[in-house]
Amino acid sequence: MKRREFITLLGSGAMAWPLAARAQHTRMIPVIGFLGLAPASGSESRVAALRQGLRDHGYVEGKNIAIEFRWADTVRQLPEFAAELARMNVNVIFAQSSTTVEAARNATHTIPIVFAIHADPIGLGHVASLARPGANITGLSVLLTDLSAKELEILKEAIPQVTRVGVLWNPTTPSHPLALKAVEAAGEKLGVQLVTVLMRKADDFDEAFLSMMQERVGSFLCVASPLFNAERARMAKLAIEHRLPGMFGDLETVEAGGLMSYSADLLDLFRRSASYIDRILKGEKAAELPVQQPTKFVLAINLRTAKAIGLTIPESFLLRADEVIE
Repeated sequence: MKRREFITLLGSGAMAWPLAARAQHTRMIPVIGFLGLAPASGSESRVAALRQGLRDHGYVEGKNIAIEFRWADTVRQLPEFAAELARMNVNVIFAQSSTTVEAARNATHTIPIVFAIHADPIGLGHVASLARPGANITGLSVLLTDLSAKELEILKEAIPQVTRVGVLWNPTTPSHPLALKAVEAAGEKLGVQLVTVLMRKADDFDEAFLSMMQERVGSFLCVASPLFNAERARMAKLAIEHRLPGMFGDLETVEAGGLMSYSADLLDLFRRSASYIDRILKGEKAAELPVQQPTKFVLAINLRTAKAIGLTIPESFLLRADEVIE
């Protein structure tokens, strides 16, 4: 199946409607504009979680709601796709993370925007406060700034002998400068030396790992980003090839072969974000819907990867894990 055909299938919910009939039908029902970054083929579980949340609130795609998907291959494409959704005058724009919210905010100040895994909505100025967002943007936050510092602490607990830690970050992700400051403060408290490695695009991955090896880091922290999530299998493969223990910001990367992760339950956040879409469609204003925070967190460890890189994880640490892949 060609990539374009696959994206169409994912975005349409595999509904084989004639195009004209579909267009006529969507005019009579609410339309969600889905603004995504990274390949659609890597986001099936998150899209499925959103759809499940909508079904929980009584919405059946093609019957009483429609979703218009726009998947950007790069950050540079996001403004174009956000503007296209705004011109369509969709009822709600679903912009899952800080990167996509930034593009959506620049495209419209009137259409409600709902996010599911925003890293730091206050720090980036996307909401005035968690209690009262104040504009047309609201949703659920993953608290990346705090979580990234916590991830470094957990990495140090799992591998206490490590004194030099690489930190992979992406300057095209709006929340990363703030998260990086939090990680640096945590590193100072923990007494570990950090080696920051900037990665703008997938072509930078090989060089980044070579750089960390040259800097003789003992492990690395990958600050969660749409780019890193999209390339999770490659990230995991490079870490194993270089026998370098890594801490990631999502369970999906551990399932793809990454060593460990600590994060909010992202699928739970996608499901829960449907409740805000529902409330907005029923007349509530985004400005008055408080930003919700995660209620579930997951510590995951891939023991297969630990064995592959020759790392022994303390039994006491394994007992704390929510997910252990053996």
